[in-house]
Amino acid sequence: MFAHAGAEAPFLEEAHDAATEAHRAYVLKYVQPALAGLIDGSVSTLAPIFAAAFATHSNGATFLVGLAASIGAGISMGFTEALSDDGSITGRGSPWMRGLVCGAATTAGGLGHTLPYLIPDSWPNAFALATGLAILVVVVELVLIAGIRTRYMATPFWRAALQVVLGGALVLAAGIAIGSA
Repeated sequence: MFAHAGAEAPFLEEAHDAATEAHRAYVLKYVQPALAGLIDGSVSTLAPIFAAAFATHSNGATFLVGLAASIGAGISMGFTEALSDDGSITGRGSPWMRGLVCGAATTAGGLGHTLPYLIPDSWPNAFALATGLAILVVVVELVLIAGIRTRYMATPFWRAALQVVLGGALVLAAGIAIGSA
């Protein structure tokens, strides 16, 4: 009985090692580029979107600025990720797949808090409603980012949330201050 159990142990260890390596590869090839993109899209677009919002008080103009910032940031981050590492040394996989994942996540991160500005300016309190919804979306995005960092990057949730919220708050404050000037 013990000889049989001992014979299975190396097989189980190899299977565990293979599963661990597959998880590591998944994180390097997909999760990390998506996370970098989502953080960049969610945080870096805050300043131009909220600067436009507070400078113009126009949902239509703010939406166009947000759309341009989100798509522009997605293209930039996609190329940055694709050109930063061909994957041959680091084992991070196809640079173009990582670039596509990163770029799409960046665009999505920026579009999240841009979409509320589709509320027509003709609606009562349209600017306040869109801005309130956009801020709510930002909070959801930052909690999502903290959750992904907790699940895949082994960062304690509250530390991840504090880090992301601090960065987001600084950028948001900069955008509002510049737009209100």
